[in-house]
Amino acid sequence: MTRWTPDPTFYASPRDAAEAPPEKLAYVAAFDRTARRPDAIAVVDVDPDSPGYGTVVGWTDLPYTGDELHHFGWNACSSALCPTAPHPHVERRYLIVPGLRSSRIYVLDTRADPTRPEVVKVVEPKELADGAGYSRPHTVHCGPDGIYVSALGGAHGADGPGGIAVLDHDTFEVRGGWEADRGPQFLAYDFWWHLNHDVLVSSEWGTPAMIEDGIVGELLLGRKYGHALHFWDLRRRRHVQTVDLGDQYQMPLELRPAHDPTKTYGFVGVVISVEDLSASIWVWHRDGERWAATRVIDIPAEPADPELLPDLLKPFGAVPPLVTDIDLSVDDRFLYVSCWGTGELRQYDVSDPFHPVQTGAVRLGGIVGRAAHPARPELPLAGGPQMVEVSRDGRRVYLTNSLYGAWDDQFYPDGVGAWQAKLDVDTERGGITLDPRFFPHGEDFRGLRVHQTRLQGGDASSDSYCFG
Repeated sequence: MTRWTPDPTFYASPRDAAEAPPEKLAYVAAFDRTARRPDAIAVVDVDPDSPGYGTVVGWTDLPYTGDELHHFGWNACSSALCPTAPHPHVERRYLIVPGLRSSRIYVLDTRADPTRPEVVKVVEPKELADGAGYSRPHTVHCGPDGIYVSALGGAHGADGPGGIAVLDHDTFEVRGGWEADRGPQFLAYDFWWHLNHDVLVSSEWGTPAMIEDGIVGELLLGRKYGHALHFWDLRRRRHVQTVDLGDQYQMPLELRPAHDPTKTYGFVGVVISVEDLSASIWVWHRDGERWAATRVIDIPAEPADPELLPDLLKPFGAVPPLVTDIDLSVDDRFLYVSCWGTGELRQYDVSDPFHPVQTGAVRLGGIVGRAAHPARPELPLAGGPQMVEVSRDGRRVYLTNSLYGAWDDQFYPDGVGAWQAKLDVDTERGGITLDPRFFPHGEDFRGLRVHQTRLQGGDASSDSYCFG
């Protein structure tokens, strides 16, 4: 996998990446909630000039059942061009695909036939446990010196702490756990970094026992899920500081640092406030020599007829927004916020990160709204905008609708279904519109639910840059 010249999909700066050619294919994680059939990577044609546009044109079944594919990533990306990268000639070729429930990690080769990635290696749960001390692998990031994989659980039956495992760039073997000193950190979820500043940031969800059978009302109302950010010395792998958002702000999940490597701010979405069911967006930033986090967006719950709500929400008579994913355009201008509960995707201009301005919104699905797609206006949709991915040039946004199997069943007990949508972006004035030509759904995904999307050649949440 070593190249004589850098991979052409690597870019030294976010400005260069934003001028990359449009993607042709999208890879989508698809899983079987019953665990009786294998999960799969579905390949969707995203070339508007192709006769197969908006359809599933490739498919790879995994060799086992019960994995519950969730997040995944590339083996290598633009971070390989960083001055400190020891392997500048790796190539973006392999998809690293964890099973969140099984703790397996699959390596899929996309080079021979990009529409039918081939499984070339399986990292077994025991290898992850013995090598790194973790289970339930989640987020994948291609670092300059290895493949970083966050994990929610401990090893060999331990519920925690969760943390980060590092895989070898070339062999995909588990090098070990990343943390040299984890300080008070116990809960894990997402992580990302400011590479030029030697800073890693991590967020909190819950341990496997707290999430795998669905959200636990007693734990939520008891404010036991995660509510803090952790800041680390990336080079020394040591915990530096905890920033507690307040225990009413439960589950700070996805982290989106500024792509500009000279900046040291980023955004995190908080799923729910137990005081009023609202969701919120926070920006982390420097405050002198310390780190701080400031709440910059509040999204209120929407009143609803209790008869239309799942049992979990009936006592509240309202639909919480449930911000479960966010994504930041490569030029750091637009932040996209998925409100999985109300079925809304919001676009904010965050040119001033402390004063976001909403510039667009669309509705699809929703616990009560069940908004339809323009391609099938007669079809009420379940689920809502969930995983959101933005093209490198910022002109296209892709959505899928499943959150996590057990949580899907709680909030959409009549079935969440499967759909993917695409939006076109007005990159000058702001604004988003649904593409009526792009709506793979239902049996297009062979009865599986769909989660994260990765774009061929990279996307807004896959790459890190070291040059401004």
